[in-house]
Formats: sequence, structure tokens, C-alpha cells
Amino acid sequence: MINIDELKFDDRGLIPAVVQDAVTKRVLTLAYMNRESLEITLREGKTCFWSRSRQELWRKGETSGNYQHVKSIIADCDRDALTVLVVKDGPACHLGTDSCFEYPLMGEVDPGCGEEPGKDDFSVYSLYKMLEGRKAEMPEGSYTSYLFEKGLDKILKKVGEESTEVIIAGKAEDKAETVYEIADLAYHVLVLMVELGISVEEIRKELAGRHIIDHKVKQEKMTK
Repeated sequence: MINIDELKFDDRGLIPAVVQDAVTKRVLTLAYMNRESLEITLREGKTCFWSRSRQELWRKGETSGNYQHVKSIIADCDRDALTVLVVKDGPACHLGTDSCFEYPLMGEVDPGCGEEPGKDDFSVYSLYKMLEGRKAEMPEGSYTSYLFEKGLDKILKKVGEESTEVIIAGKAEDKAETVYEIADLAYHVLVLMVELGISVEEIRKELAGRHIIDHKVKQEKMTK
């Protein structure tokens, strides 16, 4: 561990801070901190920067609600730059995008683990976006369209059925079948999420904010 006195601020009293998503590791933005904003960040656990254009302190999320909850701050070997890992409440960019870095000069945007991938890749995010498209377009002959057409009760019934199939496969200790049934369940849960307007980000934030061990202990006590 180092202390703030070991950092090297430039002749304007600033130090660059590369902000990254603590879950996906995607670079979200490049901002600057002075000593006061860094002290506020350390004290409050939310990012605070120095706005070079406005010449004032800038608490991220103060007006938008898109706060960034700090998990770690790491200095580089020269002590003149920082990486700040955060869990974000919303888009990092003032333009409403997930990251400020969305405009490739070469290659493709690196989405980070768990974020929207390139068109040839697969992720939960891309599947969710596909399901949203099915609901919007309702292509004929699509099973997903059929579920959305039948509505919430049908979707919930399928989630229940697939949950039972997971239990049966798991109880049989059949790994391959359990994987297959979990995939079916995950798909139908995502359909339910789209139907109810629940985003992948909302689920990620809920999981990231939980104290799993504490909740597990609490649940075990409640069932005794």
C-alpha cells in the first residue's frame, strides 16, 4: 500500500485516472483528479474528478445518478497515473454510452468480459439483445415470438418446467444433461426478463451488491 503523498501530480496539480468496470474490466473513461478530488473519492467511495474545462470538482453521477462505486485505486510504477476500478450505476459517458471509448480507429471496440461482443461472438448480453429484437419484430415461425405472443403466464410456466428439469438432471448427477437443462432455463429466464423489462445490467448489479455469505447464513437460519 502507498499513500497519497507518494503520488506525482503534474504542474497543474492533476493526475490522470483510467476508470475501468470492476466486473468486465472494460475501460470506461479517462478523467483527471487533483489531490482534493482524490481525497473525496477515497473518503466517499464514489468517483470525484477535477473538470479541466469547468475548473471545478466533478462528482460523477451527481446530476445524472450514474454514480461509480470505487472498488480499488492502483497507481502505476511511476506514481503518476491511476487505474480506478468501479461498479457503475449507469452509463459512464455523458452521451449515454456504456463507455467513453466507443469509436475505433483500428480493429473493434473491446467490450470486456460480459458486455456486448462483436457480431461473431456470443454472450448473455447478445442473446438478450436478440430476444429483444424478437419481441419487437415478432418474426413468424420463431419459438421466441410464440412465447411473447402467448404472454407472461406461458413464459412463467416454461420457467417452472425448465426449473424442474434442472432439478431432475442434477439429482441424477448427469452433468451433460444438467448443462443442457440449465441452458434451457437460462434462455427462458432471459425471455421473462425481456417480457418484464428487466435488463442484464440490473441482474449484474443485484448480484454484485450482495453479501453472498451473509445472505446464505441468514437463509439457512430462516429455514431451521
